[in-house]
Amino acid sequence: MIDVRDLCENPAQYRASQSARGAEPSVVDSIIAADAARKSAISTFEALRAEQNLYGKKVAQAKGEEKQALLAEVKDLSARVKAASAAADEAAAVADKLVRSMPNLISDGVMEGGEDDYIVVKTVGTPREFEDFKPRDHLEIGELIGAIDMERGAKVSGSRFYFLKGVGARLELALLQMAMDQAIAAGFTPMITPTLVLPETMAGTGFDVEHDAEIYRLAEDDLYLVGTSEVALAGYHGQEIINVDEPVRYAGWSSCYRREAGSHGKDTRGIIRVHQFNKVEMFVYTTVEKAAAEHQRLLAWEEEMLAKVELPYRVIDTAAGDLGGSAARKFDCEAWVPTQDNYRELTSTSNCTTYQARRLNIRERVVNDDGTKGGTRAVATLNGTLATTRWIVAILEHHQNADGSVNVPVALRPYLGGMEVFPVL
Repeated sequence: MIDVRDLCENPAQYRASQSARGAEPSVVDSIIAADAARKSAISTFEALRAEQNLYGKKVAQAKGEEKQALLAEVKDLSARVKAASAAADEAAAVADKLVRSMPNLISDGVMEGGEDDYIVVKTVGTPREFEDFKPRDHLEIGELIGAIDMERGAKVSGSRFYFLKGVGARLELALLQMAMDQAIAAGFTPMITPTLVLPETMAGTGFDVEHDAEIYRLAEDDLYLVGTSEVALAGYHGQEIINVDEPVRYAGWSSCYRREAGSHGKDTRGIIRVHQFNKVEMFVYTTVEKAAAEHQRLLAWEEEMLAKVELPYRVIDTAAGDLGGSAARKFDCEAWVPTQDNYRELTSTSNCTTYQARRLNIRERVVNDDGTKGGTRAVATLNGTLATTRWIVAILEHHQNADGSVNVPVALRPYLGGMEVFPVL
């Protein structure tokens, strides 16, 4: 969540952030008012409690009728203290709910606007031109080489489910293992993460568990299926004080689940938009001062993976209205998909500054100028996708041959027993 003290000191900055996101700026003033009400209610309660303590000493020293009179006053004061305590708790709950509902403060340089208002940072590689044959889409190729079975996926689990089989299963495992190997070489700790999390973990990461239609919930167990291992990795150090003198980097391998609510009629063919997929996700804890530089490193690692699978792509700086609630800034890498004649997102990396850490109470110890230990402050968190099932779409289409076979990118061949081509069956 946002830093309420900073919001109260710099409200114009937060109003501008809300406006850039296309969100309601008046929530800033509501938070300021709620915080003031919270402080006032706490002050009233503490004053009454102090008075109650003084009366306790007077009663102990009094005798006879004086004591009886004081006891009557104490009884009335006790009721007032109880009411003031309840009022303080209610004011704190109102303020907390408002603060938790507000998205992160966007970073300087993020454009206002929505999904179509991104900035293209750079374009790498040239989309392939198919002069000798008409390219097939990834599903047709996947069926020809025995890699994808959507029909039986739907039979077993319903729409937007699928089987990867044969070279399709091997390709996904190869992608994820190559991503994990790259992450380990870069100093990440590999993690196999839970895919079911508690409500406080999901909400702590910044997801709206009450209203987000994308999230699967197991009501009987009050658990949520994650849409990314970012959720589990963010919660990993919840309620802890950690050392981030050097960035703490984790690479999570997990299955991920999304309802894809609101996507009816969109990308219904193939495995572009599905309910279940696998992913290697980078997650970093660092200091606020180092977060922006770490964000650039995450983007560079994503681009390194895209270069390994030999795909043309572009990097976009996402506009404020297309950011998730936790992100202060987000870069997407979009690969060219020939049959769609368009770039499609394969990776994204977000700098969430202290937003998630404040919700999950993850802090670092502050060291004073004289070397002594000071208080604590929230750390910064970042995340970035290193490989996911959707990459198969771009790889099959970009590297296809006229007969439907697919050339295997050189970097992936060692992970596939030296295979150079996925042949047509």
